[in-house]
Amino acid sequence: MSAPLAEAAYVYAVARPLAAEAVADLKGVGGRPVHLVEHEGLVAVVSAVPLHEFDEDALRANLEDLGWLEEVARAHHGVVDAAARRTDVVPLRLATVYHGDDRVRAVLREGREDFAGALERVAGCLEFGVKVYAEPASRPAAPEPPAAAPAGESPGKAYLRKRREQRDRRDDVWQQAAQLCERLDAAAAQWARARERHRPQDASLSGAPGENVLNAAYLVADADAEGFLDAVERVRAAAPEGTRIEVSGPWAPYSFSAADTPAESAEEER
Repeated sequence: MSAPLAEAAYVYAVARPLAAEAVADLKGVGGRPVHLVEHEGLVAVVSAVPLHEFDEDALRANLEDLGWLEEVARAHHGVVDAAARRTDVVPLRLATVYHGDDRVRAVLREGREDFAGALERVAGCLEFGVKVYAEPASRPAAPEPPAAAPAGESPGKAYLRKRREQRDRRDDVWQQAAQLCERLDAAAAQWARARERHRPQDASLSGAPGENVLNAAYLVADADAEGFLDAVERVRAAAPEGTRIEVSGPWAPYSFSAADTPAESAEEER
């Protein structure tokens, strides 16, 4: 009979106390059942994962595997979002692993003050993502042949004039996008408890048209969610041509987990 495979504890989030039955139907990474690890008023949302996939060397390689990463991320966010519908949570980073539930309990004990403070900050709140895009200017047209040039204007001058006009239009769009970001942030801030600005997304990676000029997250109380969305919609409806606003959420408060603890190599914990 072969020995059982060594396992690590994968932690999705730290939460306020909730009944074990509340997560009994949840499946985590690899389809493993989710359970709770409790310590003095804090609860870690956990599932067991194979140690050989999450020790230091394996994790470094797996994080380069887009298929593996997508599968783990989907399971991770699924558990966090499900837990967030049941209680207040502080999401932890992807692939936060420890060598067993006892070590998780020790982390709760060591970080109790930070976790409790983070839970207090996000209590009763949701996260919304808001992005602003500037549509890229069209590429300059090829110069017209001499016969098509206006009287008194050489083909070369006509080409340069069109290039200047296109550059001016592009500059106008960027200026309008910057002003739109200011109006949007002012409107959203009236309803948000906190805001985080993330690095704009690379269009080649996101696949979204246009250039991302604002990538922000807002922490909004449940009771203010409708007002927040209405305020953003009013700004979006008046957005100038060549700009675009996208809203996502609500999500668990991923961007506001100041108590986030670094993932440890489960192998080092042995």
